[in-house]
Amino acid sequence: MTTLLVASTGGHLKQLHQLHDRLSGVSGPFCWATFDTPQSRSLLAGEVVDFVPFVGGRDPGSVGRNFVHAGRILKRRQVRTIVSTGSAVALPFFALGRGRGLTCHYIESAARSQGPSLTGKMIRRIPGVHRYTQYRRWSGGGWEFGGAVFDSFEAVEARGRDQIRSAVVTLGTYRGYEFPLLVERLLAILPPAAEVLWQTGETDVSRFGIEGREALPEKELTEAMERSDVVVAHAGVGAALAALEVGKRPVLVPRRLARDEHVDDHQIQIAAELAERGLALSVEAPDLSLEHLLEATRSEIRLRENPPLFQTAGP
Repeated sequence: MTTLLVASTGGHLKQLHQLHDRLSGVSGPFCWATFDTPQSRSLLAGEVVDFVPFVGGRDPGSVGRNFVHAGRILKRRQVRTIVSTGSAVALPFFALGRGRGLTCHYIESAARSQGPSLTGKMIRRIPGVHRYTQYRRWSGGGWEFGGAVFDSFEAVEARGRDQIRSAVVTLGTYRGYEFPLLVERLLAILPPAAEVLWQTGETDVSRFGIEGREALPEKELTEAMERSDVVVAHAGVGAALAALEVGKRPVLVPRRLARDEHVDDHQIQIAAELAERGLALSVEAPDLSLEHLLEATRSEIRLRENPPLFQTAGP
């Protein structure tokens, strides 16, 4: 019997990967269900993985189509427990899992510091799913505080840089939304000689005369971050965690709903939370300056020696 770990790619998968060996009361062997992307193939290399069809935001058709895949995976992998950090790809697994009497744990994304996501609200309708928030401030009403993925990290003072020679910029890989404003601002403030790796996702950067890569394997991206002077990223949990894990305090620039850069304004919450913890700088795209990039280099991030367990309700 196995524990199935289910997540969308991007920040959801990054969180679950970071948390899965810190879950109290939940043990392996583990298997995974997620989308087939360069990130998932790199991050889960050597793991038992089933790739399922992509589910986008507000995409009930794709949720419905995944019921067939979920049923096959639950049977073939002899699953006893399901854990997910979202998003909507979790719905068919939990619906079928609870129908079969399996233990189900849903950990709301760290992106949601003010309340549950739409997926979280829908999960609430499935009886018997244990639900957790990563923020004590909105626990209650069926949501337990279990801890936070960011609890593993702390910021310490560093010498810093006097100029930026290299940078990694990641605009996120969420489908259907561009972020050209951040590209424009960075091109205005980065030193012309700086070596920049651009992970651009859906953003078409050909108009700017630069070369970008839509998505990089996890290993390649994090190695580039580790070598760089600074990491600048959209305020997604996955990008933030990738930087933190290699010791970088990222400059996070939230995408805005009003500019049609995302489905909602949850990235403002992520950036504010990490800035409050001292783990990142939060800056709006029009306000971004070279001094912000230099300021980010004056701290480095360390993993705590004994990261706290994420407290679940057990089997």
